[in-house]
Amino acid sequence: MSIAALKRNSAILRETAAAAGCRIVLALKGFSCWKAFPYIREDLDGCCASGLWEALLARDYFGKKVVTYSPAYVEEDIRQLCEFTHHLDFNSLSQWFRFRDMVMAHPRFKSGELHCGLRVNPECSTGHTPLYDPCVPGSRLGITADKLEGVDLTGLSGLHFHTLCEQNSDDLEKTLTALDERFGHLLRSEQFTYLNMGGGHWITKPFYDRERLIRLVRETREKYGVEVWLEPGEAGAIHTGVLRAEVLDVFESAGHKLAILDISATAHMPDVLEMPYRPDVFLVDGATSDAKPAVVFEGESYQPALEDGEHLYRLGGPTCLAGDVTGDFAFPRPLKAGDILVFDDMAHYTMVKTTTFNGVPHPSIVFQHEDGRLETVREFGYEDFRDRLS
Repeated sequence: MSIAALKRNSAILRETAAAAGCRIVLALKGFSCWKAFPYIREDLDGCCASGLWEALLARDYFGKKVVTYSPAYVEEDIRQLCEFTHHLDFNSLSQWFRFRDMVMAHPRFKSGELHCGLRVNPECSTGHTPLYDPCVPGSRLGITADKLEGVDLTGLSGLHFHTLCEQNSDDLEKTLTALDERFGHLLRSEQFTYLNMGGGHWITKPFYDRERLIRLVRETREKYGVEVWLEPGEAGAIHTGVLRAEVLDVFESAGHKLAILDISATAHMPDVLEMPYRPDVFLVDGATSDAKPAVVFEGESYQPALEDGEHLYRLGGPTCLAGDVTGDFAFPRPLKAGDILVFDDMAHYTMVKTTTFNGVPHPSIVFQHEDGRLETVREFGYEDFRDRLS
């Protein structure tokens, strides 16, 4: 993981927040490598958590604002979260009514340190992958406007929506129009003081329209008189890290060239199967190339893989899952056992989703500092696999 790239992203987020007049927090569900927090802490307002454990990590290692939302809580979660989280957002009215008295009786709520909100569903789908679309009919995420008609919302001061996934600010603009149609009357009331626009904003991508985002946030603040929060996950860690793999075996089957690697799609980068997502792959080779992944190790050069070509290989993992395949990639020369491949953009939604399926070893986590120095911050061994279920 490149510390320089991580700091570059956080600086962009800081500048965007300052220009828009909003708060930006890191979504731990996308990136929770807490040993990297000191390098980005000053640029961000805190972290958003998907439940108690992430909230505790934010409290213990980031040390700033903690914004918590979960599809459902248990009583003990609420009891602990009331002690330190700053926002506590609920997914349903039944959850809010179940815990409302407990929350509103807490000293931090009475003093104004703790604020509560509801996640709403604007019913405006802008994404392309149903698995990641919380606005599909029958979605379990967020309350639709019809369920709030005539309901006593005493104790709530925020609304929260999260409908984007790897999208630009034009989709946010469409969502805000739908939000205003369905929930604008609530936001215009004096009761509601904050609006959380969730994550999925590709703010640090070169093509992302940050000026539009800044305009939208400013307009939203002026229109409703609310504080705006953004909680990007991958925007903080995108293009900051790679996953290095060794070719273990090469053979042919039914006319396909196959390469078995020591890394696994299902165990190490499950978004390849879930999203689905096709990573950029590079062959570490002696020839020079201008196309390089985010983290460049001294003394190495890289050849980018293509979608088609003479030396086309299906890259597979070392597990028993038949579909543990990263995809078909063409290389500038034949692959052989011992070759090193580099998968780019593997810092977000990788480490947080890894499994120990089949007992596949996990790669070490290494920081590349701005002076080029490499620091191994975590190594994994058999004990990590053994102790996981005992």
